[in-house]
Amino acid sequence: MALQQEIIQALGVQAHIDPQHEIRRSVDFLKSYLTTYPFIKSLVLGISGGQDSTLTGKLCQMAIDELRQETGDHDYQFIAVRLPYGVQADEQDCQDAIAFIEPDQSLTVNIKGAVLASEQALRDAGITLSDFVRGNEKARERMKAQYSIAGMTKGVVVGTDHAAEAVTGFFTKYGDGGTDINPIYRLNKRQGKLLLKTLGCPEHLYLKKPTADLEDDRPSLPDETALGVSYEQIDDYLEGKSMAPEISRIIEDWYTRTEHKRRPPITVFDDFWKK
Repeated sequence: MALQQEIIQALGVQAHIDPQHEIRRSVDFLKSYLTTYPFIKSLVLGISGGQDSTLTGKLCQMAIDELRQETGDHDYQFIAVRLPYGVQADEQDCQDAIAFIEPDQSLTVNIKGAVLASEQALRDAGITLSDFVRGNEKARERMKAQYSIAGMTKGVVVGTDHAAEAVTGFFTKYGDGGTDINPIYRLNKRQGKLLLKTLGCPEHLYLKKPTADLEDDRPSLPDETALGVSYEQIDDYLEGKSMAPEISRIIEDWYTRTEHKRRPPITVFDDFWKK
């Protein structure tokens, strides 16, 4: 099997989707998980103001709303968490996302103080962080805060990982990649946009240029600039379309180099890293 087909199969991507079916699939998936483990009462998700967290947040709130209605259990809740580093440049988008999602509860945890304290502690130990590594520190601090909230609310942390992100490993290991449940895994970027459009989301939230916005030296750096390939090209690849060889090589190189991010910690029984 060609590597492109292996990747498509591994990530569960479909070339064509029915957005209503995929919305229902994700909502039912979340509901099934919660009803299987009745001690879980909350879904916790960081909201960035971008496409992925806006979609995932809306699906979470839909699942919680339905569960409360179906079970009569009003302890179920969805908690949207704002996690700015100081003042976020696209704060208005975050507020627009919150307004669209209409979460049961919205919290704000400013991570800047914690990140600066951690950076200073490392500096005291003789380790000075690069701007890039400091970006990973931000992502991990955000996830730490979400797990603390989940721990205090009988919750699980929801992730926004999707196929176009997974294929490139474009997430921080044990940061935004360290979640409990990922309801939009299998969708590519354009499919996520289609689901948001179907749900009536304001266009500017899913048409904006995606950015991890983790680096101080390059604020709001577009994902596509960092990756060296566009999401349109990644989506075409994941839908099995013929690609220019140089584009396929970029995508497949990202996939191969980041395989460790998509797996549990490596043990003596693993050999994928020897390839």
